[in-house]
Amino acid sequence: MSVFPADPTRWLPHRPPFLLIDEVLEVNPGRSARATWRLRGDEWFFPGHFPGQPITPGVLLLESIAQCGAVAVLDDPRYAGKLPLFGGVEKARFRRPVVPGDFVTVECEMTRLSARGGRGVGRASVNGQLCVEAELLFVVTDRP
Repeated sequence: MSVFPADPTRWLPHRPPFLLIDEVLEVNPGRSARATWRLRGDEWFFPGHFPGQPITPGVLLLESIAQCGAVAVLDDPRYAGKLPLFGGVEKARFRRPVVPGDFVTVECEMTRLSARGGRGVGRASVNGQLCVEAELLFVVTDRP
């Protein structure tokens, strides 16, 4: 039985500075997950993206959605000991910049899941305002 909020390293092999979710709020194994990511302002990417106007890179927001989706997959006993990897991104739309101080809610719902991979739909929002949405494709591999 999971107790929430939970540490994402319970499921994910990612570690700082590339762990891009702080807490897992909810998991429906093999179906969906919801997590948070607080941008404190001291993250490694802000000084260069962009000097004087820090904005979270869109690819990192997509990665945070993928990490959230990976939690949903890895909480399913069929995928214990596996590693979901990006297979593609489709229909990505960026609606609002994410800046230092933002508290991002990240969600991902699986729309297809098989032994070899799947597809999910994810979104990230701040205070209920949509920042990014995308369809993510992934393959499932064995962990080294």
